[in-house]
Amino acid sequence: MATLFAGGATLFGPQDVTGEAGMIVPFVLWFNFLAGFAYLAAAHALFQWKSWTLPTALAIAAATTLVALLFVGHALSGGAFSWRTPGALLLRASFWGALAWAVWRRRGSGKARHA
Repeated sequence: MATLFAGGATLFGPQDVTGEAGMIVPFVLWFNFLAGFAYLAAAHALFQWKSWTLPTALAIAAATTLVALLFVGHALSGGAFSWRTPGALLLRASFWGALAWAVWRRRGSGKARHA
């Protein structure tokens, strides 16, 4: 929810909110905002232990990694950015990768219910 609110406020809010956000990388901001909806779906899948938990977590991890690579290209080509951005991308990609791994491990052990 925080991702949706923060991203939405920065994208659609008043100018003073946008100004406080710092050096925004637009494609990263849009990705993070839209990914917030996927985070909610993945949380639902995880807590209900749905069969699509693993593919959702993998898709989020892969998409975040792709955006991180695009961000690296942006930064290396001299694009402006806030230093919070690479840290946030690394944290998100690591979290979703670890979650996908944990779900995969639990499924493999036969401890999970499949819905």
